[in-house]
Amino acid sequence: MLAKKAEQLARALHRDQVDKAGKPYVGHLQAVVNNLHNPTDEMIAVAWLHDSVEDTSITLNHIASEFGQVISDAVEAISKRSGENYQDYLCRVKQSPIARWVKIADLTHNADLTRLVQITEKDIARRNKYLMAMDFLLAED
Repeated sequence: MLAKKAEQLARALHRDQVDKAGKPYVGHLQAVVNNLHNPTDEMIAVAWLHDSVEDTSITLNHIASEFGQVISDAVEAISKRSGENYQDYLCRVKQSPIARWVKIADLTHNADLTRLVQITEKDIARRNKYLMAMDFLLAED
């Protein structure tokens, strides 16, 4: 129920956006959903909404009112804050089980260079950063 509602909202919010490969951005969101292992309804909802606060005008308050505090808290955890150090961000993501698994699914898709027409050194560096982030998020404390 939450997942379908989140999908509908995400498709509306990101309808005019494209990804790094120039493809409709909702394809990235669908890929993140598809990359989830043993997903719960909450995980799927967060996967659909994971970039909404960073990339659209929607607020965490709106997400909380529509989807509840659990979803809002996970979206907040996965949303990078302005000026935030990347390692601090990953530590914050790792503290939220839902955000952690959604971020791993997100990084898996972002690290897939086969979706790009031309691969640059910048793309390779970004992929390496994502792979290190995945290792960190997968590691047990």
